[in-house]
Amino acid sequence: MESIIAYGIAILAAPLFPGFILKVKAFIAGKKGPPLLIKYYTLAKLLRKGSVYSTSTSCLFKMGPTVSLAAAVMALLFVPLAGVAPVFSFHGDVIAVFYVMGLGRFFTILAALDTASPFEGMGAAREAFFSMLAEASLFMVMMLFYRLNGALSFSGYFSGENPITMTGPNGSLLLLVIVSLFMILLTENSRVPVDDPMTHLELTMIHEVMILDHSGPDLALIEIGAFCKLLFYSIFITHLLIPAKSLDGFLYGMVFVAVVGAIYVAIGIIESIMARLKMNLVPKYILTSFALASFAAILTTMGLV
Repeated sequence: MESIIAYGIAILAAPLFPGFILKVKAFIAGKKGPPLLIKYYTLAKLLRKGSVYSTSTSCLFKMGPTVSLAAAVMALLFVPLAGVAPVFSFHGDVIAVFYVMGLGRFFTILAALDTASPFEGMGAAREAFFSMLAEASLFMVMMLFYRLNGALSFSGYFSGENPITMTGPNGSLLLLVIVSLFMILLTENSRVPVDDPMTHLELTMIHEVMILDHSGPDLALIEIGAFCKLLFYSIFITHLLIPAKSLDGFLYGMVFVAVVGAIYVAIGIIESIMARLKMNLVPKYILTSFALASFAAILTTMGLV
């Protein structure tokens, strides 16, 4: 029951943390910024509206938001939350989770292509290419984690007998992994410097151009899925930054939430001080995360760390 309650709180809190990003960006720009609950207001507004469908679309267009949301929500079922065991766990669940998230992305791409819009097709092609590069980095990280403690599950990684954390004996090694995962987080969630979620120029969009034809409740489902996906990657990094058994009970939960919030603040700072990369430089950026994870794996294999 404790795991289900923690999971429900995580789903409800997922739209809250992106408000930190907007607040940080507004603070750096010398503005007041929107309220922290702005994403809840936006979702409520979208859910009250109706969806508009083009005559050129099929059932695939309607399936895209639902499947993408289900994939992101399902991913949070398998990660420990603030010291609480995940709702589900089995050996190899990390592979299943990332493939389920890939399935959600696949249906989002199909929905974009189903509109017969050249702009959305362009965004779908970019999304497919960049996500393919990011997956290589993710699987390299999983290979490294398996090398470190022999687990293939999130609970085994972070709450087992030998949890993987920066405060452990491999802390210097995991610093490379944390940087790599943070770069993957920005890539997979279409944040600066890979993509700009605030842009309105179709030629520079990646994710946003894919959902231009979605409206009302369908767009709300996509937004909720995006919030959950960003929270998933933030939780992933948080577990590496703080050990699972360092504190007990409520205090550990507070520290956990604070570190998750700090990651969102870091995203806001990056989006305030950096510009989106030129499109031809994005693959090099993503492959840098792969190089960092590979270097960490090589050091482990050679026994240097």
